[in-house]
Amino acid sequence: MARVYNFSAGPAVLPEAVLKEAAAEMLDYRGSGMSVMEMSHRSKVFQEILNTAEQDLRDLMNIPANYKVMFLQGGAYQQFAAIPMNLMKNRVADYIITGQWAKKAFQEAKLYGDACAVASSADRNFSYIPDCSDLPIRDNADYVYICQNNTIYGTTFKQLPNTKGKTLVADVSSCFLSEPVDVEKYGVIYGGVQKNVGPAGVVIAIVREDLITEDVLPGTPTMLRYKTHADAGSLFNTPPCYGIYICGKVFQWLKSMGGLEAMKARNEEKAAILYNFLDRSQLFKGTVEKDSRSLMNVPFVTGSEELDAAFVSAATKAGLVNLKGHRTVGGMRASIYNAMPKEGVEQLVAFMEEFEKKNG
Repeated sequence: MARVYNFSAGPAVLPEAVLKEAAAEMLDYRGSGMSVMEMSHRSKVFQEILNTAEQDLRDLMNIPANYKVMFLQGGAYQQFAAIPMNLMKNRVADYIITGQWAKKAFQEAKLYGDACAVASSADRNFSYIPDCSDLPIRDNADYVYICQNNTIYGTTFKQLPNTKGKTLVADVSSCFLSEPVDVEKYGVIYGGVQKNVGPAGVVIAIVREDLITEDVLPGTPTMLRYKTHADAGSLFNTPPCYGIYICGKVFQWLKSMGGLEAMKARNEEKAAILYNFLDRSQLFKGTVEKDSRSLMNVPFVTGSEELDAAFVSAATKAGLVNLKGHRTVGGMRASIYNAMPKEGVEQLVAFMEEFEKKNG
């Protein structure tokens, strides 16, 4: 069977070149006589894989020397607790609620201290990013938290919030490595890799060194302390070795494609193809306010649940898969991550045009 165009929000499409290279090395990684899936995480061979992956990520993002890069487990969800446990020195944190994942992180933080929602877009079903230029950030807030790109709702921060000098923490799971980023504007950048970077099972956390201390909330488990993993170079316990290996290959692929500036241009071109069609379509409508649109996740509807279902079914048969919207919002959603080729978006739009002619 031919490969489909996979618009899944995550686990999501990976670069075909990476998959082919991994397949070629499956039984024998570079003369080791074994698969990376089988080798010890304490071996010199795997240490080199880990070191190379970290350096390539540092190169891509221009990560300063005073930031630690940690390859972790537990999903982004586990970081909802790890962040307050490690950073909530005053037991005070301010959250900007722009979707389900920011809301879940906020609810988790309330278990550990005084978490306050200082802005929200819930009033219009998270279809926009609120004005964050002058928020009521509290003087004793330990950090300000955002979900930078909202996978379910298809919104993204075009400008980072004014945190009034407080540490910015960002969940970047669904926009990781999609465009250049100024790491120094953040205290913590983290994300599950299964959307735009690699296979499920790895979380990457980039944390400024002064935030990594022994001074954590009482009862913080050893495995949730940033210092545990920073001091051990991501090897405190057995890490998700094969996932890290694939992430490393994706980093090298990104470098070969020209880095994050090139990826941003490529992603803007792909997104424009789809958004331009949605803006002129009489049947399909985007659900996000224009100045908040994500380059990665594009939700849209026909206005009819029956027609939405018919479209998803027909698209699947045409090799355009995983277009059903998240169960909490319905409709459709095309996730057009780094590894989605422009041809996939063009074929989606061509299919939508045909569907509109038949059903408009």
